[in-house]
Amino acid sequence: MTMTTTDTIHDDNVSARVGDKLKSRVAFVTGGTRGIGAAICRSLASQGAVLAAGYGGNDDAAKKFRDAFAATYNTPVSIHKGNVAEPGDCRRTIDEVIAAHGRLDILVNNAGITIDKTVLKMEDEDWFKVLNVNLSGSFFLSQAALKHMAARGTGRIVNVSSIIGETGNIGQANYAASKSGLFGLTKSLAREAVFQLARAQRPVGDGIGLTVNAVTPGYIATEMLATIPDKVLDRLRGQIPVGRLGKPEEIARVVGFLAADESAYITGQIWAVNGGLDM
Repeated sequence: MTMTTTDTIHDDNVSARVGDKLKSRVAFVTGGTRGIGAAICRSLASQGAVLAAGYGGNDDAAKKFRDAFAATYNTPVSIHKGNVAEPGDCRRTIDEVIAAHGRLDILVNNAGITIDKTVLKMEDEDWFKVLNVNLSGSFFLSQAALKHMAARGTGRIVNVSSIIGETGNIGQANYAASKSGLFGLTKSLAREAVFQLARAQRPVGDGIGLTVNAVTPGYIATEMLATIPDKVLDRLRGQIPVGRLGKPEEIARVVGFLAADESAYITGQIWAVNGGLDM
């Protein structure tokens, strides 16, 4: 059976509550009102997390997401508008989440964009805009979150990268560079998290810790792939060992695992979820 990009954008069969692994934890998911971000929100909420979802533009859609989400999961949820390419917006939204919910336990840097052009046709703005959103935004959000988390002694940061950051792709030099940059950012932040805990006189190695990891999705059936011609998608499927596009929920499941208290011994790691593409 051929899977289209709309087959897995929404999963209405996710149970409203399946466990308590993240009970009372506050999670902020950027780009959280659609696609992979919305799936991550659903996954975290299903384990008891309180949700804050970041979005960039469509106020009506964000409000509809908030209302429907709160009704389905019976959990506090807030939405926060901002441009992750702007350092001030990154700091403001982190402050808003903490003010709204009293704390921030989990930050998922999921927001991302593409502006695809070959290198010789790429304008300066095409390069800088993608790098600012996908890479710099993750840095400034993490910087603000890390300060709060280090002071409290616990936290989780998960960066959503891409297999394109590993392989590169024609027409995506800006996107590949931004997603590859998240690998180095993740590992550096993971080391600095331990350093900051020590400076804050928090026992390193005890409790749930402060970890930073990354997830690298392969080709996932979301709106981002909706503009790709069917022939190209068929060719991509042929390259994937498991023979299909991934589901947003399959990325969300790994994010939820990394966000759990029990994952305290995992930090600075890059988790590939790509159907075997990198074998």
